[in-house]
Amino acid sequence: MKRALRLIAATAFVSTLSLGGPAQAREMELDDARPSALAMFGDALIVRPVMTVATVGGAAVWLVTLPFSAIGGNTGEAAETLVKDPAATAFVRCLGCTPQQHDRLRADKRVAQANEE
Repeated sequence: MKRALRLIAATAFVSTLSLGGPAQAREMELDDARPSALAMFGDALIVRPVMTVATVGGAAVWLVTLPFSAIGGNTGEAAETLVKDPAATAFVRCLGCTPQQHDRLRADKRVAQANEE
């Protein structure tokens, strides 16, 4: 019984290690990818309007819960979660980009500006 349990544990460990490499390669591959036309279309027609509504709704919820957040001392965290994050997704992020792609593009722009100076 112990031998079978050890064999199962070793198999699970080895399979976990072997699956990490492809996941990392896929993430690095996605960082350099540009958004497709379909991603931009879906972002413009679905995600942006939904996140705009979420920003307005989050602001209303934040305002209603503000006294409780102030008592708890987490007004900044509540504002960031309920208002700032949806607003950034709706109005700041590049069209069709995932958050990782947007962060990567911003970092690339900062590096290019620093190199020009």
